[in-house]
Amino acid sequence: MKLLDRYIGREMLFTTLFGVSVMTFVLVLGNLFKQLLDVMINQAVPLDLILSFVAYIIPFSLTYTIPWGFVTAVLLVFGKLSGENELVAMRSSGISTTRICVPLFALALVCVAICLWINLDVAPRAQDNAKNAMVRVATQDPLSLFESDHIIDEFPDKKIYVEDKHGAELDNILVYELDPKDASVQRVLYAKRGELRTSDDAVKLHIFNAQVEQHDPDAPGDLKKIQEGITMQESVFSIPLDKLIARYRGLRVPSRKSLPELWNDVADYKAHPGTENDKRLASTLTEINKRFSFSLASFALALIAVPLAITAHRKETSIGFLFSIIVAFGYFFFIQLGTMAQNNPKLHPELLIWLPDIVFILFGSALFWRLSRQ
Repeated sequence: MKLLDRYIGREMLFTTLFGVSVMTFVLVLGNLFKQLLDVMINQAVPLDLILSFVAYIIPFSLTYTIPWGFVTAVLLVFGKLSGENELVAMRSSGISTTRICVPLFALALVCVAICLWINLDVAPRAQDNAKNAMVRVATQDPLSLFESDHIIDEFPDKKIYVEDKHGAELDNILVYELDPKDASVQRVLYAKRGELRTSDDAVKLHIFNAQVEQHDPDAPGDLKKIQEGITMQESVFSIPLDKLIARYRGLRVPSRKSLPELWNDVADYKAHPGTENDKRLASTLTEINKRFSFSLASFALALIAVPLAITAHRKETSIGFLFSIIVAFGYFFFIQLGTMAQNNPKLHPELLIWLPDIVFILFGSALFWRLSRQ
């Protein structure tokens, strides 16, 4: 039996490591292009900053790729064992399906422990550091924030639209100044042309042929009460960088907070009940429960994957990978549904987030029990 355990355990371990490595590489590369592509095109980003961003993204990616890589390994390895009739030979020798799967479930528990450690401690800190790395990239050259046909909303209390950009030259600029209390439009500045300049503490927008519109503070949405302001042939519009940096570093969503910070938030929201705090409480509790429930993904998916691989009786790698996509997509889809409901306390999203684990474990256990009885 030890020889059999080593054989199955070795196949599972190497296939899991290969699957996790490939999927992590793809996810990290995708996040790198998604988050930093525009910045890298518009400016020379230091290599060490890119490497640090990649290092911070890896733990977040592992929360998804470890369960996915493990279920892929289960489907490939047990599909091969079934397709080559090795399982038939083992069971003919009096070895039960449950005993054959002991190395698999041992590795599943290892994956659960690793995912629990990553979800509770490593991934939140990594996400926070990744966000700070993005802030450093953006603020070392703020000109990269301005893009053609794009709304720039990174600056507090302002939204800026630029129709076209050529280096530091901008065409057809709209600057919306917002009320910090309710984000209503206070005034709108339109300029036909502008030039961007930077200093140590601000972005200088040098505008030409500008027109200002003033909105009524009591009825900012009433177009009839808009007053035409001054016309400027030339002016300098300064945008401080300190507020930009403070905004990014101050906005910490629950997924970027440590577990003690989340529990402190829960206590604070419960001490000050209200509509908004009730929503924040539901969101925070959902994040806490998600970290624990998501850690069980490897075990829940394995229970489904073993009967599926043996019943399918196919050893082709492409079939196994296709099955892994279907199974993992179903699990992650239900997780996403629970996450989407996190701001609705009436749906109890903190309990809903456990639904994928419950469904997959119960259904997988039934399939596994039925398989072991054959």
